[in-house]
Amino acid sequence: MLKLVAQRLGLGVLTLFAAAVLIFIGTEILPGDLASAILQNSATPESLKALRIDLGLDRPAYVRFFEWLTSALRGDFGVSLANKQPVLGEIIPRLKNTAFLAGYAAVVAVPAAVAIGLYAAIRQGKVFDRAANLITLMTISVPEYFLAYVLVKFLAVDNTIFPSLANATPDTTFVERLNLLFLPMVTLVLVVVAHMMRMTRASVLSIMASPYIEMAFLKGLPKWRVVVQHAFPNALAPIISVIALNLAYLIVGVVVVEAVFVYPGLGQLMVDAVSKHDVPVVQACGLIFAAAYILMNLTADVLAILSNPRLRHPR
Repeated sequence: MLKLVAQRLGLGVLTLFAAAVLIFIGTEILPGDLASAILQNSATPESLKALRIDLGLDRPAYVRFFEWLTSALRGDFGVSLANKQPVLGEIIPRLKNTAFLAGYAAVVAVPAAVAIGLYAAIRQGKVFDRAANLITLMTISVPEYFLAYVLVKFLAVDNTIFPSLANATPDTTFVERLNLLFLPMVTLVLVVVAHMMRMTRASVLSIMASPYIEMAFLKGLPKWRVVVQHAFPNALAPIISVIALNLAYLIVGVVVVEAVFVYPGLGQLMVDAVSKHDVPVVQACGLIFAAAYILMNLTADVLAILSNPRLRHPR
């Protein structure tokens, strides 16, 4: 088991390195010249040359990449080109906001998805099961931004129940923040609940054909008890994996949702940085998103290993 976990960790490190390479290449091939974008109308041949030297653009790309990566591993993401402030100082408060939104959605989505999936398995083939599958299939098929605009239309414009903009500030209280983030939270929940619910239902139903489940029915146990007490614990491995993967999506998938609701999170910061050609901020945000996604994938792999008795106790 330890060997499997070590292999997953090693693969995660390699994946993060590959993601860092892609992020650096992606920012390198952004259209336009970085020095010209910064100086704009005040650009002269002499000032452009001096700025390129100051930014290190006169050095080979691979040298700048390894300097950036080693500095990032030390927590130094450089200085923002937009306001000349340390990038880390801008990222930390935005990262806290994104983590709050993702955590808010996770607290609602995970219990709801598991409960709906279990009840759909209990009511297999009945009205609730069919309705749940139809609704989740629709939410999977519809993009997040469309769901967000529909929610804004009906719950913020036509009926002013919730605010359409999640303009939270450091002074916003916890209760006010929950209200401001309700629509972004619901948008994320509608997207991730579908995957988790369908996996919960499918995993439980696949266990229901096992001989020990038939024995439980022969003993006269009600179906809900068989599903909850006997089938669900043995179906946890794939459920845990899909939950971890969807939690990873909650972290990296907030970019679109934050942009729609103008929420001051890491995703909105990244969108603003791209429009301003602020390369250090774009690189830092991209690396953090990649690290978070890879970490949650590793967590899913490790939990799947730990929840599988054949891997925990190999012969």
